[in-house]
Amino acid sequence: MRRLSLVGGFLGVVLFVAAPVRAEAPDTSPRPVARSVATDGGAPIVGEGDAVLAVSTAAVVAPVVSTAARAPASRLPAAPVPKVRPAARPYVLSKPVDPVAQALTSDDLADNTGGAVLSPASLAQSWSPRPSARPGNMVQKAMARQRETARGSICGDPELQGTAIGYVPGRIRGCGVQDAVKVRSVAGVALSTQATMDCETAKALKRWVNSGMKPAVGNRGGGVREIHVVAHYVCRTRNNQRGGRISEHGKGRAIDIAGFRLRDGSEITLLRGWNERSTSGILRRMHTAACGPFGTVLGPNANKFHRDHFHFDTAQYRSGPYCR
Repeated sequence: MRRLSLVGGFLGVVLFVAAPVRAEAPDTSPRPVARSVATDGGAPIVGEGDAVLAVSTAAVVAPVVSTAARAPASRLPAAPVPKVRPAARPYVLSKPVDPVAQALTSDDLADNTGGAVLSPASLAQSWSPRPSARPGNMVQKAMARQRETARGSICGDPELQGTAIGYVPGRIRGCGVQDAVKVRSVAGVALSTQATMDCETAKALKRWVNSGMKPAVGNRGGGVREIHVVAHYVCRTRNNQRGGRISEHGKGRAIDIAGFRLRDGSEITLLRGWNERSTSGILRRMHTAACGPFGTVLGPNANKFHRDHFHFDTAQYRSGPYCR
């Protein structure tokens, strides 16, 4: 009997503890979604069967719905997700300057527009993504001009036009040119005769033409059209003196200039112009400007051998250029 009473007591305790656990089981039923309530002058309009959760301008009420009438949460419609698409950027069309139109001259443009000359700027303004085909002769002229310039350039400089002739042997010891060129024009100015020299002398001549000769003449007579050359490469001694040292002319490093022909046909000569009032200043400025590009500069005041021409050569001296 005592053993049965102990078992009964133990069962009673278990039943007493388990009873509240069943009473506190969680409520897994879905809860209704709150909805907005219309207001009348600030007070919510509550319909029958609605319970007010908050009273304000944006009052929200929750409908009283029985557990049996509640819809499962999985059946509630999902809120639409807005899709934001960026607006397309406007296409901006630029108008770059057409490099081919810039390379064409007024004569080329006039030939293809019935005599009406169009400037490169006006062509650039009419540029479009689909340009019309240019007339064939315009392109051919531009390409031919480029080929001619490239073909005629010497010493790697487009401003020096002529022909490369290579090694020139001398008839006496000390003469000759290792890499000789025949210069036809310098910086757009023609030489009266093609002058043979080395590239160092040709480049010095170009520097003097651009920085000395052209600025000295300026716009007088329309500028210089031709340089009158009286000596370049020749295998001889200095001043043709018997037994003398080999001249810089015999090494392809010298050029002698006697005068200049202008575009209007007039001429400036060393023989008459050195002391002539209208041209003396021009020739003396040329003489001064040559002292630097050339190592030796001799003019009418140097000696009797140079009274009618400039002598320029690229000989180097420790004391610097020799100019008289």
